[in-house]
Amino acid sequence: MKDYQPVRKLEVLRCLSDGSQVLVGTLVQNATAVFFQYHPEYLAHFSSLSPFKLPFDAKLHQAPAEPHQQLHGLFADSLPDGWGMLLMDRVFRQRGWLPQQISAMDRLAYIGDRGMGALSYRPVMDAVTDAAEDWIAIEALGKEAQAVFEGDTQTVLAALAQAGGSGGARPKAQIYLDVSAGNSVASPLASTQARAGLQPWLVKFTSRHLPLGHEESLCEAAYLTLAKNAGLEVPEWQLISANADANRWLAVRRFDCSERGRYHMHSLCGLVDAPFRQPSVDYVDLIKITQTLCKSVAAGQQLFARALFNLVGLNQDDHSKNWAFLMDDKGAWQLSPCFDLTFSPNANNEHMTAFNGYGKAPPLAAMQQLAKAANFSSWEDAKKMIEKMLDAFSDWQSVANDLGVQKQTRDLIGKQLSEQQQRCRSLYGLK
Repeated sequence: MKDYQPVRKLEVLRCLSDGSQVLVGTLVQNATAVFFQYHPEYLAHFSSLSPFKLPFDAKLHQAPAEPHQQLHGLFADSLPDGWGMLLMDRVFRQRGWLPQQISAMDRLAYIGDRGMGALSYRPVMDAVTDAAEDWIAIEALGKEAQAVFEGDTQTVLAALAQAGGSGGARPKAQIYLDVSAGNSVASPLASTQARAGLQPWLVKFTSRHLPLGHEESLCEAAYLTLAKNAGLEVPEWQLISANADANRWLAVRRFDCSERGRYHMHSLCGLVDAPFRQPSVDYVDLIKITQTLCKSVAAGQQLFARALFNLVGLNQDDHSKNWAFLMDDKGAWQLSPCFDLTFSPNANNEHMTAFNGYGKAPPLAAMQQLAKAANFSSWEDAKKMIEKMLDAFSDWQSVANDLGVQKQTRDLIGKQLSEQQQRCRSLYGLK
């Protein structure tokens, strides 16, 4: 077992869509702060990776102390939260290291090239985990993830540590499938390591401790279906039936990956230094940010549609890390497909992202201001989009039934969705 050696310097690389890598710059840390400097060649040939908070020049830039653990938001996006941090800390403890002594720079070195998005870091932390098996049963990964999440084990299987470094609080794993050999998401085997020819997917496992228990994946799949029916862009997904308990897990194809490489991905949280564990942004600002970054009025109207979907569908966990943007090799930005869409009301019925200052039940004037920010030609046009979202959720019962959601769960969610539909119709003058 090696003694803990803090990381003081990291090179930051970017994987392009063709799989090639370019040096972005250097991160350094002293006793008080973290600093970043772009490499001159990157400045000469590429575009800014974080245009709102990190100047695109050759100067040395100090990271803010908050809200990203003394990292710039650009690099904090490479780190997981909840689930990934839990796994990381378990691995550190297995090595005899105290997690509270591990810096954010150390964690980037641990992640290496296994984070979401196109950025990677070197040198990679040496021998943090034993070499994971090349191929492993998805069922074994799911059972191990469930045991860790539910506190039934203190150790972490090397393969799960290799695969589990993505964001979010829910247990999950990044897997790679050899589709050229005839495998599909339904295949019992997957690799936890990226290789040429393998297709990247993210599998979300279930647990009895999740709000919707082992039906969490089914309900999220239903919401993805409703979102697609409503005209929203969603990633490719499938349900996996992989264990003896007949639980089904949601597998989502990673949209930050091209056929051979990666696209740069930046969360709203990292882009504008907005803390994600508390309400910190408003949909009015998010619409304006989207239009500015994507240089598109249509993108702002897409954002308005997603805001409506969350409002009608009681997806109140719409925090700043659940919004993301993708940038191509030439520097053009677009909204990422929707993700983490599900029924997620909270005790106060308050959204994490406000509707022109209102956390819940935004009145007519607030929604009209959102529509104005999204550059609708008239309120009547915006009302048509509201109707479209309301109509989409009218199919909840049939969609959820087709996916296998139990009647008790369907009825419980359906009752709240129906009440929310009536509330919205009353607020916005719809029949």
